[in-house]
Amino acid sequence: MATTTTIDTPEKAKLDPMSYAEADKLGPLGGKASVLDHDIELRKALVAEFLATAETARDAAAAAERGAATAVHDYRKALRRARAVLALVADALPKSERRAVRRALQEARRALSPARDHAVAPDTLAQLPLGEEDRTTANAVVKLAGEAVPPLAEIKQLLAEGAARAAAQVEALEAALPTGLSTNSITKGIRGVYDDARRARKAAKGGKRSFHSWRRRSKELAYQLEVLAGFAGPQVAQLHLEIEAVTDVQSPAVDLIMVRDFVRTYSQGIAPDALDNLLMAIDAQLGDLMKAARKTSRDAFEARPRKFAKRLAKAIRRDLAPVERDDDQAVA
Repeated sequence: MATTTTIDTPEKAKLDPMSYAEADKLGPLGGKASVLDHDIELRKALVAEFLATAETARDAAAAAERGAATAVHDYRKALRRARAVLALVADALPKSERRAVRRALQEARRALSPARDHAVAPDTLAQLPLGEEDRTTANAVVKLAGEAVPPLAEIKQLLAEGAARAAAQVEALEAALPTGLSTNSITKGIRGVYDDARRARKAAKGGKRSFHSWRRRSKELAYQLEVLAGFAGPQVAQLHLEIEAVTDVQSPAVDLIMVRDFVRTYSQGIAPDALDNLLMAIDAQLGDLMKAARKTSRDAFEARPRKFAKRLAKAIRRDLAPVERDDDQAVA
């Protein structure tokens, strides 16, 4: 049975709302206080979450020899989670410290973007439905790109350097945080990311860059709600599942945005007309995917930030409310 994170039992709850026993669906049973009720314990829990992301990045770097593509994916995912946790506590941090930690995480993650592109783009391009001429152009792009694949030694070095930099941010974050964190403070952090994601979604109607920003903020929002659900319960978990579903429908479009940039980067020597035709073929499919993602996500981002924050606060209250049992249940 899934359990609510407590001071004595810090494990994270499973996120499937249906995994909770019927008696637990209104919140944790008596005798178990959530870290959300204790400012000092909440601070400890969130520092631990941030530390876990740095350790995951370190483990990914250490595994590069066994598979560079997987290592890069796990490393970048860990740093995205780190940024999400940072945004959770943003309201409690001095602006200068918040910016410094965020910049360090961003630079460490971006350093591996070329390695990610080389690992993902060729397969994505190979699976894209294309006509014969466009397929020939795509194959030529992949061949040219193959000559620029970063060597394993370089990838390993970047991973190790980035993981070390991420680890250093744990100490920086802990030093900058106040002695306690309130639930209101972290819900402000979530509201801020939701607001950013919502505005990016609106802008994404006519821009690939905004769509990509929407995806990044949506992923961070999903990670934040996942962490919070581990401290609360199934009501917050339901919110997490709604946002996670949005990130799923965004993925194909984001992959094509990356492929489009990849094609433009490695098009040296390719005839301009052939390149334009391939980009047009990619854009035709990308446009449909972006439109579908925005339509599918309408309900998830319909609420204004204040209303979303109220819904989140209500979900937390319901998760943490003690279960009322009748006399028969009490005797049993």
